[in-house]
Amino acid sequence: MTTSFEGQETAVLCSAGLDSAVLLAHEAERGPVTPVYVSVGLAWEDAERRALRRILSAPAYAGRTRPVAVLELSMRDIYAPTHWALTGQPPAYDTPDEDVYLVGRNLVLLTKAGIYAAQRGVGRLVIGPLADNPFPDARPAFFDAMARALTLGLEHVLTIDAPFATWHKDEVIRRGIELGVPLAQSLSCMNPRGDQHCGACSKCRERHDAFVKSGIADPTSYATPPPR
Repeated sequence: MTTSFEGQETAVLCSAGLDSAVLLAHEAERGPVTPVYVSVGLAWEDAERRALRRILSAPAYAGRTRPVAVLELSMRDIYAPTHWALTGQPPAYDTPDEDVYLVGRNLVLLTKAGIYAAQRGVGRLVIGPLADNPFPDARPAFFDAMARALTLGLEHVLTIDAPFATWHKDEVIRRGIELGVPLAQSLSCMNPRGDQHCGACSKCRERHDAFVKSGIADPTSYATPPPR
């Protein structure tokens, strides 16, 4: 990863989740950025894309973001047809993060986004893992190695940054408030009911707990209210 990006064109991987919505506004303060959404065929993606359209219409992004790039690279032929991320039946509310690990997801996202970046002269990709992310494809060493591989394979110098890698979700929420991000419009749910959070999956639990820790009232609409 690199911390020197003056003058570099930047693309931000953005899923419409709380973390990436704030990250996009955070990066847009430094100059225009391109949001990149990579569809891999997961159950909640239609709801994410609707949420992303709503988010990008907010004043926090006005004049600061280029049109969203929607890319596709299916993982439906890799995960079993019964996989919870394809069926829309995620692990329960109190299950650990390890139970929702999607093998190779960041590898796929960065590969497709990297090719997109190289074709358009973009030199910097930004992704949004947080400090407590336990997965192997969210480590600095992985991002460094991935940047080197993309640079070599595409003959285009590309860096990968994770600006929130030392942040916790409650800190991201506070930053989002500072930036005017419409946090209520973001979607951090693995089983949305239309455009509403289910309130029963571990992502909803993680989201609600972070609002409680931040001291900021949770504006999220949940189909099932999280336990107090």
